[in-house]
Amino acid sequence: MNKKQSRLRRGRQTRAKIAVLGANRLSVHRTNMHIYANVIAPDSRILASASTAENEVRQQLGGKSGAGGNVEAATLVGKRVAEKALKAGITEVAFDRSGFRYHGRVKALAEAAREAGLKF
Repeated sequence: MNKKQSRLRRGRQTRAKIAVLGANRLSVHRTNMHIYANVIAPDSRILASASTAENEVRQQLGGKSGAGGNVEAATLVGKRVAEKALKAGITEVAFDRSGFRYHGRVKALAEAAREAGLKF
C-alpha cells in the first residue's frame, strides 16, 4: 500500500463515521500549490466553498508564485469558508481532513474556521 492509498483509506473511514452522525462536514483537500475547503451536506450538496484558486484569495495573497501552498493562505481560506457557511446558516460542522495529517496547513485552516465562528 502506497502513501496515497493509505491517505484515501483513512479518509474513507472518517467519512463513514461522519455519515453515521448525519452532520454537515467541512472537507479539506490539499495539494502542493493550493488548499480547498467545502462544507458538504449529508446529501452531498456543496453548501459553501473556498480555495486558494479563487481570484479574490489570490489577490489578497499578493499574487506571489506558490503563495497558495502555505499556512497564511490556509488561514485565509479557513476564515473565508467559515464566513460563507455562517452566511448560509450553518454553524456546526464535522471536520473531514480527508486522511491528511492534522498539522501545518490543515490545522491552520481548521483553527481559522473555528475562530471565524464555526463549531466542530
